[in-house]
Amino acid sequence: MRKTQVNVDRLWATLMTHAEIGKLESGGICRETLTDVDKQGRDLFVQWCRDESLDVGIDEMGTIYATRPGTNSSLDPIAIGSHLDTQPTGGKFDGILGVLGGLEVIRTLNRAGIQTRRPITLINWTNEEGSRFQPSMVSSGVYAGVLTMADVAEIADADGIGFFEALEKIGYTGNEPVGARKFHSYLELHIEQGPVLEDEDTMIGVVTGAQAMSWNRFTVRGRESHAGTTPMSSRLDAMASANRLIARSFDLGNGIDDGRATVGVVRTEPASHNTIPHTVHFTLDMRHPDDVELARMIADLEVAVEEEHALGFEVSREEFGTAPAVRFDETCVDAIRDAAVEMGYSHRDIVSGAGHDAVYVSRVCPTAMVFTPCAGGISHNPIESITPEQAKAGVDVLLGATLRMADK
Repeated sequence: MRKTQVNVDRLWATLMTHAEIGKLESGGICRETLTDVDKQGRDLFVQWCRDESLDVGIDEMGTIYATRPGTNSSLDPIAIGSHLDTQPTGGKFDGILGVLGGLEVIRTLNRAGIQTRRPITLINWTNEEGSRFQPSMVSSGVYAGVLTMADVAEIADADGIGFFEALEKIGYTGNEPVGARKFHSYLELHIEQGPVLEDEDTMIGVVTGAQAMSWNRFTVRGRESHAGTTPMSSRLDAMASANRLIARSFDLGNGIDDGRATVGVVRTEPASHNTIPHTVHFTLDMRHPDDVELARMIADLEVAVEEEHALGFEVSREEFGTAPAVRFDETCVDAIRDAAVEMGYSHRDIVSGAGHDAVYVSRVCPTAMVFTPCAGGISHNPIESITPEQAKAGVDVLLGATLRMADK
């Protein structure tokens, strides 16, 4: 196997140049999906792909595919990639490293004159983050058949702008049917977004799978009344009910190994400092590596919901996104592990705590992921940071694994 390495200076310059698009004063990036700055980021990426003589195509969800031919282009391609959209106050590497690192893989192959048997397709999936349009991983979800185009047609942002309306506005509505492209396998490079690799001073995470996830919207309804004149014993305080449910969620997350519970959004009606709210809305993200354990956590939470019903509250739970625990393809995982060994990078097996496009893609083709460390395990934050050496290690391993899979 050829021990080819990427150019760290070129890779880092590409990352930093692209990070100027949507740059925040804090040093992070605001490049939410299907905005004008997302268009700018897409335009630059497409130009770079065309500079490498890649064949660029776009599907009806706006996902970008850039393909380098193989010596036998009748074979299904190896796909690599991730996403270029960010959180409202995101960092420079979440998703972006996978796309621009994939571009560096292709640049390296082009400069070295290396031909692969299979074509290689570099992908930028639309709306992985889900910050503007919920849920997350929408385009890979449609690609994998988890969502339909009709589902997406119902999605709008906080201002009522529909997903497809926004896609058309930035000029990235493609003609390709979603899912028309078939891949032999898919490899995704990503920062860990957690502290394990850094804590263990390990350069590469060989991702063997991903946690089961359940995303929920709760609505709790009580009775509005005056904050000063209503005795505590006479209240039907929706916030008090929501607080008990949130506390129970945290107890469930803390009470089991590898459990996770996160409340990211809380909204009251009316939002007044001296009025007891009649309604509280909150989101709950629950995760566990085991489907059975996650189901138990949700069942225990439903018991708490029934307890609130008995107290006179109306409580509804809408599960707006879910993903079962995933085990990635052993051949793809082995290719990543072998590439790390060949390059001499320290590595360990790891389960992803976050959702990624790879999780959905794994439903339709063999898939695996490469993780690199990030400082303090911090992500979805302007201070999200990795070193050039960590970026290079991740892309080196992606390159090595891609070569292995592309010659199968």
